[in-house]
Amino acid sequence: MRLKDKRVFITGAGGGIGRATAQKCATEGAAVLCADLNEEAVLAAVDAIRADGGRAEAIIGDLTRAAEVEAMFAQAAEAFGGLDVIFNNAGICAADDAGPVETPLATWEQTIAANLTSVFLCCKAGIPYLERAGRGVIINNASIVALVGSAFPQIAYTAAKGGVLAMTREIAMTYARRQIRAVAICPGPTATPLVQAFMADDEAWRLRRPYMPMGRLAQPGEIANLVAFLASDEASYITGAAYPVDGGITGAYVIDDRMP
Repeated sequence: MRLKDKRVFITGAGGGIGRATAQKCATEGAAVLCADLNEEAVLAAVDAIRADGGRAEAIIGDLTRAAEVEAMFAQAAEAFGGLDVIFNNAGICAADDAGPVETPLATWEQTIAANLTSVFLCCKAGIPYLERAGRGVIINNASIVALVGSAFPQIAYTAAKGGVLAMTREIAMTYARRQIRAVAICPGPTATPLVQAFMADDEAWRLRRPYMPMGRLAQPGEIANLVAFLASDEASYITGAAYPVDGGITGAYVIDDRMP
């Protein structure tokens, strides 16, 4: 119950890492505000938490629209009397996001809006609620591509996640003496519905598996475990940091199946 009485706002809570984190935080005692654009998915996530005896509310809106984000945070704060933790998790990865020459401008703009501008808007709208609480935590979902170049180009996604990482450090320095911590997580490939659909292609999996020292995708719950720790008071002296949770990808040379 290390998150007992904490109020946690999670974007992209309708599935994947967001839903797993919402469930984890609820089991640790938090009241969870589940935000998503997909109403059906987020209501299902909330119902599952409540069925297990947890506290959760659904918040529905478009994170790329400033007015909607402000309304979402106001609704969230009203539901449980304030906020203590913000997990900016939502994002997209477009199928035609490739190299800088091949990627359409529309894909670039959509990806930057969904993966970077949305995080800025959530911080802009959410930080005043953390200040009212007297302390708080912001956890931003970046990616290993914020740390290393990708062998499989996705220029818009990579640029957005690099921006998330830089923004996290900036926020951490700005608010450190106001008792607000900001931390980034950098997951590797994770078994979310989006990634699993892509990896269902045997050729896509064959090409990518040699880059994974553990030979498998992360499970969403493994990412959620890290988020719960960073949200807790056990991480009280951690700010401005980036945490890879990638099965060793960023720490290894490329390997292949001939290795033991």
